[in-house]
Amino acid sequence: MLIFNAIFLFVLDFYIFFALRGTKISFVRKKWFTIAWWFYSISLLIGVLVAFKFNIPLMYRSIILVAFFMTAVSKFIYVVVVMIDDVRRGGVWLSRVFTSRKGQSIEQRVEELDKPLPEKTKNGITRSDFLLKSGVVVASLPIFPLAWGVISSAYDYRIRRQRLVLPNLPKAFHGFKIAQISDVHSGSFYNHKAVLGGVEMLLGEKPDAIFFTGDLVNNVASEMRDYQDIFSKLHADFGVFSTLGNHDYGDYYYGKEDSMAKRKNLKDLIDVHKVMGWDLLMDENRVIKVDNEELSIVGVQNWGTGRFPKKGDLSKALLGTEDKAVKLLLSHDPSHWRAQVLHTDVDVMFAGHTHGMQFGVRGEHFKWSPAKYIYKEWAGLYKEGQKQLYVNTGYGFLGYPGRVGILPEITIFELVTS
Repeated sequence: MLIFNAIFLFVLDFYIFFALRGTKISFVRKKWFTIAWWFYSISLLIGVLVAFKFNIPLMYRSIILVAFFMTAVSKFIYVVVVMIDDVRRGGVWLSRVFTSRKGQSIEQRVEELDKPLPEKTKNGITRSDFLLKSGVVVASLPIFPLAWGVISSAYDYRIRRQRLVLPNLPKAFHGFKIAQISDVHSGSFYNHKAVLGGVEMLLGEKPDAIFFTGDLVNNVASEMRDYQDIFSKLHADFGVFSTLGNHDYGDYYYGKEDSMAKRKNLKDLIDVHKVMGWDLLMDENRVIKVDNEELSIVGVQNWGTGRFPKKGDLSKALLGTEDKAVKLLLSHDPSHWRAQVLHTDVDVMFAGHTHGMQFGVRGEHFKWSPAKYIYKEWAGLYKEGQKQLYVNTGYGFLGYPGRVGILPEITIFELVTS
């Protein structure tokens, strides 16, 4: 797959390079530009392949991925501009093929196709040249917010407070405080101090319980080696409860087929949860007691619609909770809510997974992200009757090592009776 993607990107590089050569930008025809263009493009592709195939230091891998992501975004935007111009030029060419002139033979029309296409000019600039030069400017614009998202926002943890009204909540749990984080993706981190700062921010809220809703790593358990001690600091009087996300199974590294290495990786990851003192819920439940009143905490393995793993067994996880007044479910993928959870007596589901695509706008009364076109529920609280879902937009990041508008989230819930 990586080789296929590399070939695809290399073809795009050729397309863009020769489009630039077709403009009247003088320096793109220079020998030094050709050398610099292909040296950078080839080096970047090799760097990405090495970053994914070998266990290079996280700092260097992050630098490579930042450069690759920003370059790819700019190039894809420019490809769109070039394609628009090519379609326009193709339309002109076709119109010349099928538009006859009085007294002109077919042979004469075909011969005329070899002549340059007529271009309207404005201030001496052809339409194509104007479009392609403007495309360079437009394609460069995303670099600034994307760079700012890496420099300023990747570790800009924000606490979001949310009251959860539960009509059946036992009185002893009125005011009970839960903290949620999700999608740590430790394999993407490169700043220990900043990650620790977020953990300390959460602990400063003194939650009664902590929920972690999946994706501790990107691919392999060893990614937690440098961050295990930091997340081991998370503790609460009633426990830290966790579950697995789609990335935790190693499918994106080992493939979807079962293997000994893949099974060992999952076992190692489960052991990481244990060493950190987190109670990993693998299709099972726990009971919290306060003054002889009970609250049920349920956790399932990853279950998502579409191409994502359907490992979780919700029916199994709910066994023994039939007489519990309130059930709180940890399930990584928010698509699980509509597909299965709404048909059960689960009161609130806590999810993550979407990251809010790490890009968008999220205010008090308005939110938008491209994630909304993929997930109906992608950030914040959703209600349907008495059922509720909260989607945390993530503590870490994946792919693009930053965030624009959708900042890393620590959610603090207060349970209240109606």
